[in-house]
Amino acid sequence: MRDKRYFWLSARQMQRLQPFFPKVRGRARSDDCKVLSGIIYVKRYGLRWQDAPSVYGPYKTLYNRFARWSRMGIFVRIFQELAQPGNHGDTLMIDSTFLKAHRTAASLRKKGAVRGRSDARKAA
Repeated sequence: MRDKRYFWLSARQMQRLQPFFPKVRGRARSDDCKVLSGIIYVKRYGLRWQDAPSVYGPYKTLYNRFARWSRMGIFVRIFQELAQPGNHGDTLMIDSTFLKAHRTAASLRKKGAVRGRSDARKAA
């Protein structure tokens, strides 16, 4: 049983993604479900690769698979497939927008670090 504190792709999700994975050549690679779940976990929470939980395997494996599959266009093909209209003509949108501000950003205006308009603008 997998730990519920972490993100895991379901068997159904993995079955849908399986056709996009490259063929295994030579030595068998690590469990695709475990590695892909780890990649999603790291990206979802904005972690450094070194901070990936050990339940997903070595962080080097996660990073190497992410880098290799990105170069090969695997993720692009997956996203293109997932964004296709569904059985009922529904459109699925994938939004990867994520903004992260430094914790002091909210207090900059209060402390006077952000200046008002320039003198040239005030004169106009």
